[in-house]
Amino acid sequence: MNQKQIDREWDALLKSEKAFLQKAFPMKEEAQWQKKIEKYVPEKLEDTLNKAFYKAFELIFEKGTVWIEKTYDREKKEQDYKINEYAANLRGNAKSVKAFGRKAKSGKFLNAAISTVEGFGMGILGMGLPDIPLFLSVVLKSIYELALDYGFTYDTEQEQLFILKIIETAMLHGNSLLEGNDEIDAWMEKEAHITLDRQEQMQKASYALSKELLYLKFVQGVPVVGILGGVSDIIYQKKITDYAALKYKRRFLKKMTQKESEGGSE
Repeated sequence: MNQKQIDREWDALLKSEKAFLQKAFPMKEEAQWQKKIEKYVPEKLEDTLNKAFYKAFELIFEKGTVWIEKTYDREKKEQDYKINEYAANLRGNAKSVKAFGRKAKSGKFLNAAISTVEGFGMGILGMGLPDIPLFLSVVLKSIYELALDYGFTYDTEQEQLFILKIIETAMLHGNSLLEGNDEIDAWMEKEAHITLDRQEQMQKASYALSKELLYLKFVQGVPVVGILGGVSDIIYQKKITDYAALKYKRRFLKKMTQKESEGGSE
């Protein structure tokens, strides 16, 4: 593979990462409608949301992945990656390197469409908390497919920790966002073992989600008005997936750079 093409992809990635972080950095300000409903939101709702997200993660990781995999052809995706990798190694041109990103992007569009249907449907019906497992299933489906498109798996505990850290960090703002992003990059740079256990990282991801989605999940429980909350599913599914795409592309380019270096030293 041509290192110059990899370097160009690195430059594009760094610009995209910078743009994402700059946009997500500012602390989220309460909108006027949030201030108006604040007094109606039960004190224990955030804790309830937190537990609901945790239980949903637990359920999906233990029993749900096999059902998510029925929505795409894992074997074909793994074969497609091998074909793209072979072409990139053989040709080493920009087109072959970009093929991985195009494949990942097409999956993102499809999953965004699924999230739109899920979000509006639950919003119209007035389903806030009950939609959490479905919301997370769509998020994880998107990330699973991204992982496969870039040549990674998702069913070991270490990979699940990586995914949970991505979801947590995508919901953060300010210095917490930058610190989380640095932690992910450091892990990828060293391919170090993530020391947290899965339960602890599920709690962190659940807390970040419940804190960010508190008001939106509250209004989603109101029929018709809940469309606002349903729209949030679409927005946040896209935000998490966009961030995941950046991190998997970085991990992929690091792997390609390492292979090129090893090949050049032989």
